[in-house]
Amino acid sequence: MASVVAVKTEKRPAADSQDAESNAKKPRGIWEAPYLEPSSLDFCLPQRKLLPSLKTKRAPELVLVIGTGVSSAVAPQVPALRSWKGLIQALLDAANDFDLLEEEESRRFQKHMQEDKNLVHVAHDLIQKLSPRTGNVRSTFFKDCLYEVFDDLECKMEHAGKHLLRSVLQLMESGALVLTTNFDNLLEIYAAHQGTKLESLDLTDEKKVLEWAQEKRRLSVLHIHGVYTNPCGIVLHPAGYQNVLRNTEVMREIQKLYETKSFVFLGCGRTVDDTTFQALFLEAVKHKSDLEHFMLVRREDVGEFKKLRDNMLDKGIKVISYGDEYADLPEYFERLANEICNRDVSINGWGSPSQNAEEQQNGFSTQKNLLQG
Repeated sequence: MASVVAVKTEKRPAADSQDAESNAKKPRGIWEAPYLEPSSLDFCLPQRKLLPSLKTKRAPELVLVIGTGVSSAVAPQVPALRSWKGLIQALLDAANDFDLLEEEESRRFQKHMQEDKNLVHVAHDLIQKLSPRTGNVRSTFFKDCLYEVFDDLECKMEHAGKHLLRSVLQLMESGALVLTTNFDNLLEIYAAHQGTKLESLDLTDEKKVLEWAQEKRRLSVLHIHGVYTNPCGIVLHPAGYQNVLRNTEVMREIQKLYETKSFVFLGCGRTVDDTTFQALFLEAVKHKSDLEHFMLVRREDVGEFKKLRDNMLDKGIKVISYGDEYADLPEYFERLANEICNRDVSINGWGSPSQNAEEQQNGFSTQKNLLQG
C-alpha cells in the first residue's frame, strides 16, 4: 500500500539573485535543515576523504538503504526508533497504557524482553494479542498502539538529523532510489516540508513496488518491513513475507537493482543479516563479490572495523568509515551528496528530474498541498 505525507510550508527566501529562481521552488520554514557553517561541522579537523569509486557515481546509479541509525539520529528522543527491541518495548508500553493486556500477560511479555528471548516471536505474539481474529486491521488495537508509538514524529526531529535527511533528499531528487528497513516515515515528513511529495510503499502493493524497481517511481520510498501508517503492511515475522517472495516478477526486478546498481547503506548496522534483506538480495544474487556496494559506518574499534570490512567484501560491499563519532555522518554525507550531484550537473549535464514528471509518475497532481506556516 502507498501513502503520501502532505503538508504546507513557508517559502524560502533566496540567498542571492543567482539562486533566486531555484530557491523559490523549494519552500522553507523551520523544517529546512539549517546551513551549518564550517566551524559548526568541525571543518578545521581532518576530514575523511571520499572514496573515488563512490564519489564518482551518478545519483541514478545509487540505491540508498536507510537503517535504524538514521532514524535514531533524526529523532533520538523516540526509543522505538533506536532498535528492534526498543520498538517492541514501546508497543508493549502502549498496550499497557491502553489497558489491553492482563497483568499476567504483561509480566510474561516483560520477562521475555528482559531475558532477550527471540524478539521476533515476542513481537509476533504481542501483535496476535492485539489483533483479534479478523481480516480488518482497522478493528484491531495494533493500529492504535502503532500510532501511539510513532505519534507526532515531526515535532521530535532534531536539526542535525534534518541536515542528514536533506542530503538524502538531494540525492533522491537527482535520481537515486531509496529503500528502508524502518517503520517510520521521517524522510517523507521532512520532504513534505520542503515541498517535495514522497510516496511510502510497502511490499503489499506489488504493482507499485514493481514500478519502483523499474525506476518509474523515483519519488517513492520502499519500506521493506512496512510503514506504520499502513498497519496491514507491517510484517514482524519472516513467514509474513512468503506471499511477496512468491511473486517472482517483483522479486526479480528488485534483485536486478542489486546486480546493476550500487547500494549505499546508511545507519544499517546488521541490515545484511536481516531475513528480508537476505531473501530479497543476498540469497538469490550470484557472484556477489563482483558487485560494488558501500556501507558507511563509524570507526569505533579498529579491530572490529577491519573484521567487518573483510567480511563485507565477500558480499560485494565496501565498508567505509565516515568518522569516529555518530555526529560525523551528516557532514560526511553532505560532502558526498554535493560531490555526486554537482558532478551529475557539470559533467553529465544531468540535473534533477522534473518535479512535475515525477509527480505524474507517482500519480500525484501537480498542484502543491502546502501547510500554513
